[in-house]
Parts: sequence; C-alpha cells; structure tokens
Amino acid sequence: MPTIAMIGAGRIGTNVAQAAVNAGYDVVLANSRGPESLADVVAQLGPKARAATAHEAAEAGDLVLIAVPLHAREAVPVEPLKGKVVIDANNYYPQRDGRIEALDTNASTTSELLQGHLPESHVVKAFNNIYANEIPTDGLPTGTENRRALPIAGNDGVAKSAVAQFLDSLGYDAVDLGPLTESWRVERDTPAYVKRTTADELRALAADTQRVQQA
Repeated sequence: MPTIAMIGAGRIGTNVAQAAVNAGYDVVLANSRGPESLADVVAQLGPKARAATAHEAAEAGDLVLIAVPLHAREAVPVEPLKGKVVIDANNYYPQRDGRIEALDTNASTTSELLQGHLPESHVVKAFNNIYANEIPTDGLPTGTENRRALPIAGNDGVAKSAVAQFLDSLGYDAVDLGPLTESWRVERDTPAYVKRTTADELRALAADTQRVQQA
C-alpha cells in the first residue's frame, strides 16, 4: 500500500491519519514544531505511524496531504514533492489567513494557489468538505447504499484516480468536479459544504452552486 504523509497535524491531518491507519496504511506526520511534538499523536495512532520533519514527510509519502493554514502554504517544501500527488484540504478563512486578493476577487482557488507554489506536483482538492472528526467514522464499504461522497478536483486525471482510490479505501465515494478551477463549488459557504451527501446529491448541489464574493 502507498505511504500517506501529512504536512500539518491539526484536526484534519490527524483524522485523515487515523482513517488511513484504520485502513492499513503507513502514515508519516509532520508539523511546524518538529517531530518531538507529535510523540503523543503517534503513540495514539500506533505502530503504523511515525513523525518526521516536513521535508522528510514529503519525501516519504506516495500521497501527501497538505493540511496547514493557507497563509503557511509557502513553507511547504517544493523539491521533495516534485512529481507527487499532493492533496489540498484547505479552505479560505480571511480572519485566520489574512486577505488574499486572488481569492477575494474569485480570480483563483486555494488549490490553484498551492499548485502555483508546487508547479511540478499534481495537486488534487480533497478532504476540505467534511468535518475532521467525521473522517475516521463516516466511511462505509464500497457499494453500500447511501454511502457518503466527497468531492475531488484536479488538473491531472491519474492523480485524481489515485486520490479517488484512497477515498474509496477509507469508505467514501469520490465525485470529480473537474479541474482545480472548479474546486470553489464545495468550498466554505457553498450549499454542499460539510453536508453529508451521496454521489448523486453532491453532483447536483455542486452543479447548482453560484459563486459568491468571499466574505
């Protein structure tokens, strides 16, 4: 199985790590404070988890989740992520991230900003549309009726397939919204945001969404 790395070990990072460990993956976690600060988290996750620096996690991961605040994206290491599938779990919160003109004017999305920082990586939007604590608990086996769906978006079809397979292994259907430019359809303050939906319901909500000015 591929190794899953988390750069950012807050609520999203640790809950994706827990879901991944539950599904049998090895996980590597990193944060801004160093591996020693993650000792308790790693102990709770068990023997399939280890802590590392951000650079080491980026090197180790076959899929790499970026779950740092948006304003910290430029601290994400570039070189070890070249050619890799990178999952963007971010949402824009101006009160946390500061005002970002490209997002305020809807000229870009969080995932496009991360893709700009990582031009040789394959960025896929995922995990931004679910409450963190639900990630390890809401998954169901493939084919289960009314299985929850999570959206993905990305510019590379192979990368999206890899993320869709990962989501499936955690218990979720994946709904492909298209390229990164369409990822706004499931970001904060949209009808589909953090709502439990099936794949068909999610497609309908995303298609019917109107883009609004960021508050």
